[in-house]
Amino acid sequence: MKRLDRFVLKSFIGPFIAILLIVVFILVMQFLWLYIDELVGKGLGMRVIAEFLMWGTCTILPLALPLATLLASMMTFGQMTENKELMAVKASGVSFVRIISPIIIVSAIVACAAYYVGDNLVPKAYMEIYQLRTDIGKTKEEIKIPSGTFYDGIDGYILRVEDQSDGMLYGVMVYDHTAKKGNISVTLADSATMRLSKAKDYLIFTLYSGTNYQETNNRKGADMDLELNKIGFERQQLIISLSNYAFEKSEENRFGNQIKAQKTESLIQERDSLHRITEEAYQKHYKSISEATYFTYKKQLDSSAFNSRRSDFKYDGFGVWKKRADKIRALKSASEKANRMASELTNYGRENYVEYYYLRRSSVEILHKMAQALACFILFFIGAPLGALIGKGGLGVSAIISVLFFVLYWVVDISGVKLGNDGAVAAPIGAFVSSYVLAPIGAYLTWKAVHDASFSNMDQFKAVMRKLWRKVWSLFRRTRIVYMGTPEFAVAPLDNLIRHRYHIVGVVTVPDKPSGRGLKVNESAVKQYAVAHGIPVLQPVKLKDPEFLEQLKALKADMFVVVAFRMLPEEVWKMPKLGTFNLHAALLPQYRGAAPINWAVINGEKITGVTSFMIDKNIDTGGIILRQESRIGPDDTAGDVHDRLMELGSDIVLQTVEGLVERNVETRVQRSFIQGAEVLKPAPKLTPELLNIDWTDTAKHIRNLIRGLSPYPAAYTMLQKGDAAPVQLKIFKADILEGKSAPGTISSDGKTYLAIAAADALLSIRELQLSGKKKMTVEEFLRGFREPQSWTALCGTSKSEIARLKEK
Repeated sequence: MKRLDRFVLKSFIGPFIAILLIVVFILVMQFLWLYIDELVGKGLGMRVIAEFLMWGTCTILPLALPLATLLASMMTFGQMTENKELMAVKASGVSFVRIISPIIIVSAIVACAAYYVGDNLVPKAYMEIYQLRTDIGKTKEEIKIPSGTFYDGIDGYILRVEDQSDGMLYGVMVYDHTAKKGNISVTLADSATMRLSKAKDYLIFTLYSGTNYQETNNRKGADMDLELNKIGFERQQLIISLSNYAFEKSEENRFGNQIKAQKTESLIQERDSLHRITEEAYQKHYKSISEATYFTYKKQLDSSAFNSRRSDFKYDGFGVWKKRADKIRALKSASEKANRMASELTNYGRENYVEYYYLRRSSVEILHKMAQALACFILFFIGAPLGALIGKGGLGVSAIISVLFFVLYWVVDISGVKLGNDGAVAAPIGAFVSSYVLAPIGAYLTWKAVHDASFSNMDQFKAVMRKLWRKVWSLFRRTRIVYMGTPEFAVAPLDNLIRHRYHIVGVVTVPDKPSGRGLKVNESAVKQYAVAHGIPVLQPVKLKDPEFLEQLKALKADMFVVVAFRMLPEEVWKMPKLGTFNLHAALLPQYRGAAPINWAVINGEKITGVTSFMIDKNIDTGGIILRQESRIGPDDTAGDVHDRLMELGSDIVLQTVEGLVERNVETRVQRSFIQGAEVLKPAPKLTPELLNIDWTDTAKHIRNLIRGLSPYPAAYTMLQKGDAAPVQLKIFKADILEGKSAPGTISSDGKTYLAIAAADALLSIRELQLSGKKKMTVEEFLRGFREPQSWTALCGTSKSEIARLKEK
């Protein structure tokens, strides 16, 4: 045997024996508690109780061995992992399967031992327990006469004692009912002593200073007189026979035919006998029913039915009645025959119920002995990998997890055996259902340990548990949320909250405003969604309006969620007990302000994101809760970034709500994200001056400006030809081309190419919109715009406006 094998076996066998003794002790205590009422008060000797517990210990061994194997294997490999011993062995090139191979052999030996114990020792133990329980049940309780009450624990006598002291009984009353004629004999004594005979088969009362009263009820004819004898005494002995007060063990074996008291060989013989009996009974009843005059097949009307090669009997008038009375009579006759048939089948079931029940029990018990032995082997493949994966030795974590798996095994095993005994499932399924459940778990954990995979994704597990807790908590009290938002960007987070069954009690959005040429009243995107889902909507003109504040308080919200809404006054954001948080479309502390998406693209950022933070009295300065990054592609417009951040934001809002409800998130001050010489970049409101392109700026800056303002509100330039009035041209997409001309100079081939010169290069326009026209590609534009080279793009104010806004 190699040193590694000796080391592993030594590490396993010691804990296994110790744990087995502990488990046996615990289960014996449970066994004793189960039968304690049958043992106490009988005056049983220690030898009888010890024998009873010894046989009880034998019955629980098949249950104790699997638990000991599970816990010992988990402790062994948990300790090896905790001490880095398992890592050292693996580092030397030894696989996990090779490490556990000696204990696999030991587990197989334990499984064989469990089967031997279950097939030989356990039946003997059950037989002895049945015998002892019967003998103990026949043993009467010890004689303990209480003071001040009538005691009827002695057959044929009722005694009452006023007081007891130093072995003397005072104020004694003895009612003799041995004649079974009522209270015809009563003895009163001032005091008495009580002792047992040497053989403990008689109880001797010595009475002092008393009187004996006895009535004679020998009536003759009409003589109704009763004779009373009164005899006084100074000392008198009353001898009472005691039978069944001492434990007597019977020698005859009366319980050898019980299911649990039989070996497998005997059970197989009994099963075969029961199967033969039930089969004979079935054939007998089948023949009886088939030959009954009240049970006929349609094919029995024709002898040709017994030849499968001939056609079925057919008769056109069969089942057709000429008279209604004949039909009623025939139907009544058929109903009576059916009832007799049902009664016959019911009687058959009752007659054979016991045989079928014991047939099922025998089949299940035969297989269950094998299943209990197999459990030792399977539970090892759960305990050893778990110990290696968890890396905790000792009786702490290992004991808790082992007990959980053992309880799972025990519950499933008991349920399967009961279902098998009742006939709800087949005997192999009922006996081995615990193996069916545990074997895949053992295979999975062993695979994890062999491949050094992590036991579980704890973050994912915690998230699942948090969701489960939230769902359970929501059954008792759902978190009430008020949602505040206006544009389309705020619709996705609201929809995500509703889809995850959060209770949105109200929505706050801006008032409806007329817009367009016809001054049509337009509703915000959030309001349209809320109305469609039946959510109450508040549209305050002023957020400090007392009427609005009362309406908001009436919603009794636990939390306010704000996405793309106005700045809230302190009396609003302080209202809910869980606080008010906002979703910002940037990675705070950068781009605080009203237009973070636009400014991130205008400034040429490559990364942006979304941030959830608690609202305070300043703009976008509250403690950060969660952040999520998103890349900005070289051709992305503000609209593209908007759509991506809207999806990210809906997830961040959901996670933030979950965290605040479960109180498992922390806020971080925003200054912790400012490092070195990093400069905070603002995101102020977009101004009209910013939209007008200044062609004296670099091509890169102008292209970023176009991307950052596309599709709305869109950057534009003014085109002029000669002394004509300038025309507005919105630009949505443009590419940088090499070339040099005076800023604002337009070049084109009149078909597919239109470029405007910037300070250092040309910008090729791809998508644009002329004032009063629809948005179109450059090809569509050039079909109707003649001689574009004769036009000039006027330099606007965007460059100076950007500089001004950055200086603020």
